[in-house]
Amino acid sequence: QAQLVESGGGSVQAGGSLRLACATSGYTIGGSCMGWFRQAPGKERERVALVYTTSGSTDYVDSVKGRFTISQDNAKNTLYLQMNNLKPEDTGMYYCAARRVRWLGTSVCFRAGSPSESYYWGQGTQVTVSS
Repeated sequence: QAQLVESGGGSVQAGGSLRLACATSGYTIGGSCMGWFRQAPGKERERVALVYTTSGSTDYVDSVKGRFTISQDNAKNTLYLQMNNLKPEDTGMYYCAARRVRWLGTSVCFRAGSPSESYYWGQGTQVTVSS
């Protein structure tokens, strides 16, 4: 059974940076579709960034483009999210997610509307950005 464990969340002021990490066990990130989602209080969960690890292709929500970078370390089976120039609207619980099925290809990986149950999920790490 795959397990995903996030770390690196915290409280920062606007303009600051954080680096989230997602350590995996029982899951090989090579050939996978993985990403970061977030959920603010009272709002629906939002997809933030995805990576198809075979090609390194990435996809970001418009609001974080140019500020966030998703990356992976295959040797460590770990996914990262570097978040720079943080804004108060970035506040929320950040979840690491990995598609249960591997070798999906980029187009399927990035397709909108993939059901929640198609992913393994971590427990989340809180990010709070103050103005």
